[in-house]
Amino acid sequence: MANSQRYTREIPRRYRLEGQRFVSGNVYLPMRYIDPETGERKFDPIRLSGKGTILSFTEIHIPADTYAREAPFAVAIIETDEGARLTAQVVDCNFEDIKIGSKVELIFRKIMEEGNSGILNYGYKAILV
Repeated sequence: MANSQRYTREIPRRYRLEGQRFVSGNVYLPMRYIDPETGERKFDPIRLSGKGTILSFTEIHIPADTYAREAPFAVAIIETDEGARLTAQVVDCNFEDIKIGSKVELIFRKIMEEGNSGILNYGYKAILV
């Protein structure tokens, strides 16, 4: 039950790519209650464009059991155009096409099914643009 409650809490950032902008201008996804750089606590939710740039990436050949059927796959650290940094799977391309500095778009996809409950978890994955 705890996992389905967590999933419900995460719907805004998973379904709408909703992050937050602190008064300092720093943008985060996932959301934080305190800006780790400034200690600021005042922020506004913002909708992210879903466009960004790959900062780093790796290929996963031996994943956790949950993702075993998808291996091998690529995962990247992406900085959105708004400045938020996040980790996402890069899909629908060859590994050779993924480069640091590549432009990506975050798209809505099925991420996994949750154990015996059968809850489908959706979220974002990245495609090269």
